[in-house]
Amino acid sequence: MSIRENLEKLEYELLHVRASKSKKAKRDKQEGECPFRTKFQRDRDRIIHSKAFRRLKHKTQVFISPEGDHYRTRLTHTLEVSQIARTIAKALKLNEDLTEAIALGHDLGHTPFGHAGEFILKESGSYHHSRHSLRVVEKLENEGKGLNLTNETKDGIVKHSKGKSPLISNELNMPKTLEGEIVRIADKIAYINHDLEDALRAGLIDIYDVPKEIRDILGDTKSKRISTLVKSVIFSTIENEYQHIVMEDKIYNVMYNLRDWLFENVYLSPPVVKEVEKSKKVVKILYEYYVKYYNEIPFYEDFLKLWGKYSPKDAAVDYIAGMTDRYAIKKFQDIFIPKSWHI
Repeated sequence: MSIRENLEKLEYELLHVRASKSKKAKRDKQEGECPFRTKFQRDRDRIIHSKAFRRLKHKTQVFISPEGDHYRTRLTHTLEVSQIARTIAKALKLNEDLTEAIALGHDLGHTPFGHAGEFILKESGSYHHSRHSLRVVEKLENEGKGLNLTNETKDGIVKHSKGKSPLISNELNMPKTLEGEIVRIADKIAYINHDLEDALRAGLIDIYDVPKEIRDILGDTKSKRISTLVKSVIFSTIENEYQHIVMEDKIYNVMYNLRDWLFENVYLSPPVVKEVEKSKKVVKILYEYYVKYYNEIPFYEDFLKLWGKYSPKDAAVDYIAGMTDRYAIKKFQDIFIPKSWHI
């Protein structure tokens, strides 16, 4: 018995009956098995070694190109989601490897400048960062060949975003695995808490600005808030007998009250909105330029030959969505800002 086969066997012995089992996982393209790693472990490793994953370190979470060393980026957000999701998965005896793979891949399709960039690309068509994350792992990575991830990982990636929809919503929009459901709620737990902490660090708000009823129920520190939310998920799911990953209604509602408060006092605050509007203009102008001059997109000809067809609009979205904040600014400067003559 190989190391991988032993790990697959242990999943059946140690994990909950509703946990996803790596031995059953399927890929669109069949390939040989690794002697050491399960399919979900290989998914995780492929994501970590991808170019899209490395670019997350220079993509905005909330504050655009922050000068401080301690503000979150899209990469640190991803790592915090992974940590929270793995904690929940381990406590519930669900598949931690699948949970981690989904968490690490869930935001690969995010644009530069966070949701400001996404807003502009949405205007160009049906862009959504979760669907584009799927496109990244299915088509764009590995020089246009994709990563050939398992269907379970891809399903969790494309269905991780829930917006303001209920925790348990239309089955078509729900992940097919409990591990995917974990990432769906861990994403919210992570960003609500770290965005609050970043806003405190930036001096936009004071902790005592947060309504007292929210602080009393969730806690007045990041550690207390995350602990409260994670505990609620774990115990409520056990009580629910693993029908879905759920949270106590009272805690869930207060978490969303905090989210709404952040929108009003942080995300839509004048200092943030001012930079967001500048970012939207950069992305909009770059998009219009590359739709017109699509032959300047570095991978356009290669992907056209590989796929057989590739519209200029799709190419422009793929190129811009993959940009980091600083690369987008550099391309904008190179194309539209006059350069000094050195004589």
